[in-house]
Amino acid sequence: MNNWKKNRLQLLLNLYRANLIGGGRGLSPCMTEALVEAGGKSFVLTKLTLESEYGGTMHYHQVDVSKNREIEGIMEEIGSKYQRIDGLIAGATIQQVTPALDYSAEDIAEMLAVNYTGTFFSARACVRQMQKYKIQGPMCFIASMSGTIANKGFVAPIYNSSKAAVIQSGGIRVNTLSPVHIVTPMVEENFRKGEADQAAWEENSMLDRLSKPEEYQAAGLFLLSRGRNYTTGADLVMDGGCSSW
Repeated sequence: MNNWKKNRLQLLLNLYRANLIGGGRGLSPCMTEALVEAGGKSFVLTKLTLESEYGGTMHYHQVDVSKNREIEGIMEEIGSKYQRIDGLIAGATIQQVTPALDYSAEDIAEMLAVNYTGTFFSARACVRQMQKYKIQGPMCFIASMSGTIANKGFVAPIYNSSKAAVIQSGGIRVNTLSPVHIVTPMVEENFRKGEADQAAWEENSMLDRLSKPEEYQAAGLFLLSRGRNYTTGADLVMDGGCSSW
């Protein structure tokens, strides 16, 4: 067997077993699906109301990541039941399209509470369980190209700054994934309301199109696999060339 085949098998077979996924829509469900298909056990943590039990190796827990007591409690519950937590994908996100001068203090506080503080709470609670069970696992924060560049046709400065804050987070072998615009229900709602210019976004990509959630599955698997053991502090930018013009 050649080295590539050996490495590919190692990447898939050594996938961490108990992984936490923050967020129940957009990119997070696709990451969950990929982990389950590769043999991992996934726990979806989201404020949304979903099926109480997916079955198989996918489990759902309703939790508000901006509430520290809730996230600490569910992490401790999962860790205690399985005697381990191996990895985290933190992808819970909300956004609001509003000019900078028109944001209310409440709007800003709510967005940062989920996008930044919720990410911090999730990471901290996860690290506590990893240390408790002596697990040296990975974390992947879902950031965005919005954290590093200005998006044409999209006025959401607080969302952008919250994603920039995620890129600065640190911890146990922590990496971020910065995708381009993804066709998700949240983005489609932006288009319907006229809050974002789909044509401008597509034109801004060197590939002349928006991305799909499933196009990030392989990257998510890599960042949670043993194949990335020497990768930390990195931001994996998958923006279709938007930042290269």
